[in-house]
Amino acid sequence: MSWKVIDRNAAPDGLDNPVLSDALQEKIRSFFDRYATKRAAILPALHMIQDDHGHIGWAAMKALAELLDIPASDVFDTVSFYTYFWTHPRGRKVVTVCRSITCEVLGGGAVLDACREVLGIDEHETTADGRYSLVTEECLACCDHGPCLFVNEKVHKRVDPSQVRAILERDDNDRLDVARSELYDGVGKSGDR
Repeated sequence: MSWKVIDRNAAPDGLDNPVLSDALQEKIRSFFDRYATKRAAILPALHMIQDDHGHIGWAAMKALAELLDIPASDVFDTVSFYTYFWTHPRGRKVVTVCRSITCEVLGGGAVLDACREVLGIDEHETTADGRYSLVTEECLACCDHGPCLFVNEKVHKRVDPSQVRAILERDDNDRLDVARSELYDGVGKSGDR
């Protein structure tokens, strides 16, 4: 018996992504002076890449590693640790259903079943039109508003399974009422910090 060697620097078939644009690299570099090391900027950089590309492909991981002066395997390890990051294309909107004990007791399982039925997909799948992907997370930190689900970053509280179709049919179901933060969204937009 022999062990299969995995080259983490090689792009698996069909999962490659273009390298980082100059504008995206500059936005990532703008975070360097906030931290003691470039490596510490890995999480905001991964969020920026996923926001820009829709997922984090192997070529983007390698390019980020070069930008941060760290091994590509460190970037892959970080991406694979967090369930939020996708290494393959996802829908334009990601529906995340909470599966914590609180939401489960309040009917979260039925909300997940309704999402599966309305979207016609299962967890970590994407609709044929590329509009939605469906995932679950252990906790969405809205226990006092369960059962809940996110559409991208917008939280929908106290969701009844009968409401799922109406939520998912609304075009603005992912529109946030406030900016995520000046710290994150404000970087690189006006040129100053």
